[in-house]
Amino acid sequence: MKKILITGGAGYVGASLVPKLLNKGYKVTVYDLMIYGDTLDHHPNLNIVNGDIRDISLLNSSLKNQDVVLHLACISNDPSFELNPQLGKSINFDCFEPFLKKCISNKIQKFIYASSSSVYGVKKVKNVTEDELLEPLTDYSKYKADCEKILTKYQSETFSTTTIRPATVCGYSKRQRFDLVVNLLTNLAFNNKKITVLGGDQLRPNIHIDDMCDLYITIIESSKKNIDGETFNVGYDNETVMNLARNVKSIIGDNVEIIKLPTNDNRSYHISSSKIKNKIGFIPKKTVLDAIKDLKNAFNNNLFQDSLNNEKYFNIKMMQKINLH
Repeated sequence: MKKILITGGAGYVGASLVPKLLNKGYKVTVYDLMIYGDTLDHHPNLNIVNGDIRDISLLNSSLKNQDVVLHLACISNDPSFELNPQLGKSINFDCFEPFLKKCISNKIQKFIYASSSSVYGVKKVKNVTEDELLEPLTDYSKYKADCEKILTKYQSETFSTTTIRPATVCGYSKRQRFDLVVNLLTNLAFNNKKITVLGGDQLRPNIHIDDMCDLYITIIESSKKNIDGETFNVGYDNETVMNLARNVKSIIGDNVEIIKLPTNDNRSYHISSSKIKNKIGFIPKKTVLDAIKDLKNAFNNNLFQDSLNNEKYFNIKMMQKINLH
């Protein structure tokens, strides 16, 4: 039975991924600050360590007898990072190399790093492949790119490393986020019957949270020869923000009004996921429409409390509330 340590494992993706791994018979250790509350159900094969990724000694003891590390923990997204750049750098970058060294000394076999498709910056090419030059526009994406470079130095026959550059994740999770584009639009449409689209022509690649989880499981279970030192884009739908809004309206109801306003935000991402399909046969099964339907069902079943204002659904609001430093 493989033992997996997931940093940030109680977060948006982790809260959906961990139950899937437990159902497959893995032993899972979640290393997380748990600032969003209890997002994981008790399970005999689940161990939760309430820890800060910068606490290298606690991290080191948690790595004992683990086989695989999936590194999800970070100050996630640009606004949250910009709220406290020093904090963001300390969590997203400064502790990364010391963490890798502890993984190696603890004989971790496989290390999977969750980077971001935002490392490419704004590109004019139609489909951005993994070979494109990285031109990150923000500190958040810059440090993601810097960590990728560090990780490549540590790839070896005994320490397999893989970098994942995900599109924006969407859909329902027990640790819900409403600060991601599809989730945000669905929240506004369901509750306000009104969506404001800034610009609208910017492309946003998205991936359903179930596919994101299945991808991490696929990497965990892949033979090393297919993933050693590799970097993979992972996305599905490359849609304009306006099309995303129209998709939301089509599921939530015709009474949803879409208001278009100008914007200075020209960030546009359009990633190609053909490499991961060709290399390990991974093809997403769900769409943005599926994600919107899942969220609509969750709303109808009253699974959220005050989804427009509750800080637990918005990373930047929670960061401001707890004043992490």
